[in-house]
Amino acid sequence: MNLPSPAAAPPVREPLHAPVAHLVRGGVVEGVHYGSVVVLGADGEVRLRLGDIEAACYPRSALKPVQTVAMVRAGLPLEGELLSLAAASHSGEERHLAGVRRVLAGAGLTEDHLRNVPDLPLGPAVRDAWVRDGRPPSRLAQNCSGKHAAMLLTAKLNGWSLEDYLDPAHPLQRAIAANVEDLTGQRVARVTVDGCGAPLFAVSLHGLARAAARVVTAAPGTPEARVADAMREHPEMTSGSGRDVAALMRAVPGLLAKDGYEGVQIAALPDGRAVAVKISDGAGRARVPVTAAALARAGVEPALLTGFAGEPLLGGGRPVGDVRPAPALAPLAPLDRSGAR
Repeated sequence: MNLPSPAAAPPVREPLHAPVAHLVRGGVVEGVHYGSVVVLGADGEVRLRLGDIEAACYPRSALKPVQTVAMVRAGLPLEGELLSLAAASHSGEERHLAGVRRVLAGAGLTEDHLRNVPDLPLGPAVRDAWVRDGRPPSRLAQNCSGKHAAMLLTAKLNGWSLEDYLDPAHPLQRAIAANVEDLTGQRVARVTVDGCGAPLFAVSLHGLARAAARVVTAAPGTPEARVADAMREHPEMTSGSGRDVAALMRAVPGLLAKDGYEGVQIAALPDGRAVAVKISDGAGRARVPVTAAALARAGVEPALLTGFAGEPLLGGGRPVGDVRPAPALAPLAPLDRSGAR
């Protein structure tokens, strides 16, 4: 199959972010979160751009669905909850740990073969219990262990070396980089190391949204569709109990969503409408309401998004304000029959 050549890499520059969320306390804007937002229509055209959607950025864990598609293309045989776990930033619950062990066992490997950094579980309640029990940080508990186990299984099945599977020059990582360029439609601007130790590829927010749209609109049975279906059917394996990204996928029928550190979020609907969000200061409290507002601008019924409007600001222990999307993200007026607003 002859794939079109990717476009040039996005420019590496200080992003020209714009206000995307306000902290409103007692009717006064107390603070402002800056960032960038892109909304794509089902035809792939940009329906909303806010901030700098063309500058190079690091998608962090929001890129995991694309990385997982690359592994499936390379022969990763996982399905269902284990395939969802391969794309996960999991909370470290027992089901996540058990799933990682199953993936490793399928390759005849153990936790000792993982090369991600040891860490405590990501989920606050799970982490607190882990500490109370006196358990030390571990590679298994670290939120990217599902991805790393899948990387090892993919390498093992292809006869590639295991000790250096995180080297950007490794066949696995070269295959992942090629898949990133294929699905985003642009060259990778920079390669660095993610928090877990895996290579991380810089693309634009626009390219990231394009990749999300391509994953959800792929034909049934393709690697893209297999990953999207697994994540949507098992959203708590991709994240964890009580996590906002799982709740968002449960709330909006057919939605694929993935979050990432430093305030990155992607979300895409089965018809190809997609959004990508980057909060410049990495604040999760802004990421959620901004993503919900972007989905509303993409045409998602607002009633489905009421649980993601933003967390309250407290004063004296009671709500006195909230975190809300900036006016530029306010819903558009509906179209009349003539097509005018």
